[in-house]
Amino acid sequence: FIISLARPQKGFKIKEILNKGINIAIVIDASGSMLAEDFKPNNRLYVAKKVAEDFINKRKGDRFALVMFAGSSISLTPLTSNSEILDSLIERTTSDKLPDGTAIGMGLASAINRLKNIKSHNKVIILLTDGVNNTGAIDPLAAAEIAKTFGIKIYTIGVGSYGPVPYPFKDDNGNIHYSMVTIDLDEQTLRKIAEITNGQYYKASDSKTLKKIYKEIDKLEPSTYKVKTYTLYTELYRTFLIIGTLFFLMAILADFLFLRRYP
Repeated sequence: FIISLARPQKGFKIKEILNKGINIAIVIDASGSMLAEDFKPNNRLYVAKKVAEDFINKRKGDRFALVMFAGSSISLTPLTSNSEILDSLIERTTSDKLPDGTAIGMGLASAINRLKNIKSHNKVIILLTDGVNNTGAIDPLAAAEIAKTFGIKIYTIGVGSYGPVPYPFKDDNGNIHYSMVTIDLDEQTLRKIAEITNGQYYKASDSKTLKKIYKEIDKLEPSTYKVKTYTLYTELYRTFLIIGTLFFLMAILADFLFLRRYP
C-alpha cells in the first residue's frame, strides 16, 4: 500500500534533442506538359517524383514539405521527417488534381508559407518545372524577392529536352496517340529566381542529369534545430494496490482459519 501511495510510474522525462538537418520544401510542377515522354523510363512527372523520393530517403534528419502546382498550387504537407508519409504523397501526385496551367509564383508562395516562420538559417526550396509562368496572382520574381527576405534559398530545375518531344493524346475512344510537340521553358526566369535568393539554376534534359542535380544539392550543409520529445507515463500504482489488497484479504482469511486463536 505504501508503494502504491508513492504512485510509481514507468516512462522517460521530457527532453530536447538536437538534430541536424535542413528544412526543405520540394515544389513539383504537375501541369499537363509534365506528361511529355522524353524522360525514360516514363514521362517527366513520373521521373521527377521517383528522383525526389530517392533524394528524401537519403537525407536523414532533414524535414521536408511538399508543394504541387499547375494552374494553382496546393501544399500537401507541413515540414516532416516521416519519409513514409512523404513517399505516399509523392506517389499520389498526378496531373489531374489541379486546373491546368503553370503557376510558378503560386507554387513558390505556398512553399514560402511553410518555411517563413521556421527558426533556422538553412531553409531551402527546390523548384522543378518544365514550363513558363502563365497564370496565378503572384509573379515568380516577386515570390523570389519575398523568399529572400525570409532567408530562403531557391534551387530551380528546368526539365525537358530541347526540340519537339513525344506527347500523349487520347482520342474519342480513349486510345492513346503520340504527337511531337515543343514545350517552352523559361530558363531566364528560373535563373533569375535562383540568383535573387543566392541559389542555383540547373537544366535537366534527361533522367540521368536530374539525378546528378539532386546529388549536387545533396551536398548542402545541415543546420541544427531543437526537437521536443514527449513520452507518456504509465501508472503502476494499480498493480501494487491489487497485490496489497490480496495480502490484506489473505491475512484476514488466515486469522479465521490457520491462525485462529482459541481461549
